[in-house]
Amino acid sequence: MKEYRVIVYRENALSSLVFGSAKANPVKFTDFLNQNAQDGWRVVTMDRDIQRMFLFFTREAYLVILERDK
Repeated sequence: MKEYRVIVYRENALSSLVFGSAKANPVKFTDFLNQNAQDGWRVVTMDRDIQRMFLFFTREAYLVILERDK
């Protein structure tokens, strides 16, 4: 039997406000994935999305689906 987890990973709003848009930091994203991998989770799929916030600002977000054996 499998167990699934859906996570939305996004950068904080402050960098969007300061720079006008925020891209995911690859080092932080790698650490996030490695922390979940230590708990037995593996990435099944992920999708990138550009989210609008406060009318003029955007930030990058990832919808990540994780799976592990129950």
